[in-house]
Amino acid sequence: MARYTGPVCRLCRREKMKLYLKGPKCDSSKCPMESRPFPPGVHGRERSRQGSEYLTQLREKQKARRIYGVLEKQFVNTYKEANRQHGITGENLLTMLELRIDNVVFRTGWASSRSQARQFVRHGLVRVNGRRVTIPSLRVRKGDVVTLIEKAREYIVVVHNRDTINRQVPGWLELSADGFGATVLNPPMREHIDVPVREQLIVELYSK
Repeated sequence: MARYTGPVCRLCRREKMKLYLKGPKCDSSKCPMESRPFPPGVHGRERSRQGSEYLTQLREKQKARRIYGVLEKQFVNTYKEANRQHGITGENLLTMLELRIDNVVFRTGWASSRSQARQFVRHGLVRVNGRRVTIPSLRVRKGDVVTLIEKAREYIVVVHNRDTINRQVPGWLELSADGFGATVLNPPMREHIDVPVREQLIVELYSK
């Protein structure tokens, strides 16, 4: 399975903002954005000047890709599917990205980052409607119940995440009483999606 294996903090620096790809490190003083808030590379400091309209659209697309951990081909295919659906294409795109099983695991607070959530899914620690899933891009639907397997609930990393992460569960998800299950109430609306992305610029980029 193809995935990005390079230095993650460079991605945040390239977008000139924290994308929270490393979990707790992003909130600490060790975050490179604290000491080097400019793009990486020899000419990083010179890239602060205003770019073209195309560059602005490209950066929004790259930002969305990197937040959700999706590679280019997969992102394009998701956009094409969103464009075929009724409604606003940009909002459809974000809704489809939010419904990915790895993002749901991240939203529940079981994982500190989306990359860690993807690892949980790949290792078979997550079930959807009682069935084990290992594909992070699997998209959940209204009424689906996502749970952690019994063994994973005692993992140190899971217990630590639940005790230390103060992440508000979005309104389109409902946690179970024990906190190890989540039910998809409805597909998320735009106001429930807190990612700092201007989706209309992505639509304009792919519409050219």
